[in-house]
Amino acid sequence: MKFPKVTVVLVSAALLFILWQQTREQPEPATASRFTNLSANPVERSIAVDWIVTQIPALCADATEQSRDAEARSNCVSESEARTSSCRRMIYDRFPAVIASEAVFRDLSITAMNCLVPRAGIVE
Repeated sequence: MKFPKVTVVLVSAALLFILWQQTREQPEPATASRFTNLSANPVERSIAVDWIVTQIPALCADATEQSRDAEARSNCVSESEARTSSCRRMIYDRFPAVIASEAVFRDLSITAMNCLVPRAGIVE
């Protein structure tokens, strides 16, 4: 039986990559202030979408405010988290890779929020 050199090399390389990823400095999460002056400081679409996804609990709290039911909020959060990948795909297809204007960010935010936490039947 031959010693599997290629397999050992590939597994070793994968482990080294994982260790390197873990030791890299992680970027700080975006805050709402990051999106205030987009014409002077554009943001990548992925950062904006990541920030919107972190807002799911607040969006669900707002959407289920009338019921004041903790279970309804919990269900909303779990359903929204299940939709994140399909919403991301839809947003990535519709919007540019770099968000450089307030109008585009507003449209992206509204589209993402409506996809993540649909509010059917609510008229504002």
